[in-house]
Amino acid sequence: MKAHNIFLLIVGLATCITFISLKQQPYHHNYYYFGNNVYNIHIINGFTNNSSLPLIVWCSSDDDSGDIGGHALQERDDFSWSVETKFWKNTIYLCTMKLDQKRRKFQAFHGNRDVQRCNPTKHCFWLVKEDGFYFSNDEIYW
Repeated sequence: MKAHNIFLLIVGLATCITFISLKQQPYHHNYYYFGNNVYNIHIINGFTNNSSLPLIVWCSSDDDSGDIGGHALQERDDFSWSVETKFWKNTIYLCTMKLDQKRRKFQAFHGNRDVQRCNPTKHCFWLVKEDGFYFSNDEIYW
């Protein structure tokens, strides 16, 4: 009888862990993801007249990947990196953009927000222009 109780305890704990992990939902409430997924983040310099000054991009995350460093993007240059999401942690990458004396920060990747909207391509494109930041998952619709 003791082995039977231990078996039921293990099954009960496994069931609880499964339901808890299902409750950690990304952006859309009907979308569940399991395990690790890799997403590709792209930042594109969309300025039309900055040939003399590059767009400086510096991105970092507070998780294991940490600081991915700074990059100088000339017109139409693309800087990209991969993000591996984990179902138990919300991965966030914060980027700072600098052009001349202007500086802006934005979240280039936020797991709870972007897991849904970067699908089905698993690419998150950001076009940085004079009038703001534009998002796409296919580089067609911004």
